[in-house]
Amino acid sequence: ERAEKPLSGRRAQAARNDERILEAARAVFLADPDAPISAVAKQAGVGISAIYSRYPGEELLRTLCHEGLSRFVAETETALADDRDPWTVFVDYMARIVDADTSSLTLALAGTFTPTEEMFALAERANELMEALFDRIRSVVRADLAVHDLSLVWELVAAIRTPDPQRTKELRRRYLALILDGLRADERAPLPGPPPSWQEQNDRWRTASANEA
Repeated sequence: ERAEKPLSGRRAQAARNDERILEAARAVFLADPDAPISAVAKQAGVGISAIYSRYPGEELLRTLCHEGLSRFVAETETALADDRDPWTVFVDYMARIVDADTSSLTLALAGTFTPTEEMFALAERANELMEALFDRIRSVVRADLAVHDLSLVWELVAAIRTPDPQRTKELRRRYLALILDGLRADERAPLPGPPPSWQEQNDRWRTASANEA
């Protein structure tokens, strides 16, 4: 096989800009789904024209969600290929989806743009894979659990957000563990990470200016 040629200087710069734009858009739109494109440009350190030329119209939102959906499909395929015991596969899968944070995109952007036919097809693929995985783990979860209960579990956990990304991840894992424990009532496992402090709870009500003072 021939090795892929390295990108030229201009193409490599364009690829880096594209990555910065997508990272910035994700951060900006998760914080405020109605934020203007200028906010994305400022976060990415590029001009607005660079964004519009690469992502005209709703293409930026579509790309963000398409990437999130592709990540979800890949993680579900990985879980289906995992030959460990069903409960271990299920717990690891749920944690990986929480860490991927694809549900935050759903919460922030669902209904804000028109999906493409390709996205609908990918969503159907995701649904088929979820159902196949659920069939594998059905014997180790409570009998009244349905496959699409899992989607709302991810959204509930995705609602946990603090200014510190590492603390956000820790708290999300903690409450995912609580939920999973409820899905398998015959066993209990230690909760990961310490519980939220009163200071952390109280700080959520402070304005940004107060926190900066």
